[in-house]
Amino acid sequence: MTPHVTDGNLQIYKITCGPYDNNAYLTVCNRTKESIIIDTPADPEELIAIASTTNVTAILITHNHMDHLLGFDQVTGAFDVPVGIGGPDAHALPVQPGFLLEDGKDVNFGDMAVTPIFTPGHTDGSTCLRVGNHLFSGDTLFPGGPGKSRSPEALEELVTSIESRLLSLPKEIDFYPGHGSDGKLSDSIEHYQVYASKQHPADLYGDVEWLNS
Repeated sequence: MTPHVTDGNLQIYKITCGPYDNNAYLTVCNRTKESIIIDTPADPEELIAIASTTNVTAILITHNHMDHLLGFDQVTGAFDVPVGIGGPDAHALPVQPGFLLEDGKDVNFGDMAVTPIFTPGHTDGSTCLRVGNHLFSGDTLFPGGPGKSRSPEALEELVTSIESRLLSLPKEIDFYPGHGSDGKLSDSIEHYQVYASKQHPADLYGDVEWLNS
């Protein structure tokens, strides 16, 4: 499989799998072939096959929703490496995590590093993962807006996380969500300004779009 992205020493593989069209990712340091798996959706055979050509050092989970964990046993069975997840989401894993993702504390692989960014809202422990100018946004941020929220309070928390933690990052960043197409942070910054300029009903939540909500 050809890498989805090659950026200097970094290779990113994007594997869409399972009945919910989840995106799993493999980030690879091209010099050392050390890698990190991001999320473990159902039917992960292709993910495992590609990752097996590298030296996997960790498995990181962006959040604890079931569709991101349906392949967890298969992936962790194939790679005996530590699993990291945001602390408030750790209870949903079928096993004790190897470590908790801490905001700003790098997880290294080869010459590269993943930087966790704590972004609660979609779930209590949702964590985005940055590698240079590449951001793995889980179900926190999509090209059209925030991920699905379960209440007005959760939407407020989610939008606050996005505005304060993600849209303040360099605008040249590309992001890769847990489902669907890649996004450009520059577009999200522009579209969010449209959303922020409007009044919204107090009971707004669920599927929200920057330009249409």
